[in-house]
Amino acid sequence: MIYEIALLPVHKEQVEQFKQAFAEVVHLLQRAKGYGGHMLAPGIESPERFNLIVRWASLEDHTPGFEASDDHQTFMLGLEKYFSEEPTVYHIEGAPFTTGKDEDQNGIFGVAVP
Repeated sequence: MIYEIALLPVHKEQVEQFKQAFAEVVHLLQRAKGYGGHMLAPGIESPERFNLIVRWASLEDHTPGFEASDDHQTFMLGLEKYFSEEPTVYHIEGAPFTTGKDEDQNGIFGVAVP
C-alpha cells in the first residue's frame, strides 16, 4: 500500500467552488483500480491549500494507472481552473501509525527499539 499526497493550491476566492467541483468529479477517482480511500482537507494556517491523500494498492495503480486514464484527464479538467499554481504530488510507503507506547514493537522506520 502507498499513499499519494497532493498539495492543491486553490485561489482564495474560489475555495467553495473548488469543494463543489471536487465533489462532482470524485467518483472518477473512487472507481479507479487500486483505489483504497482518500481524504481532502484544507490547511489550518492556509485554508486555500488543500491536502489530498489517496491510498492506493500499489504505485502502479496510481501512476501510470489512474494518471494515464481518461478518468484522470476528466478529473483534472474539472479542478484545474481553481488552482493558483501547479499542484505538488508525491508518494510515501504505507505504514501504521505508532503511539510510542510499550506495546509498539518497532520505533521509527521499523527499527526495533531496545
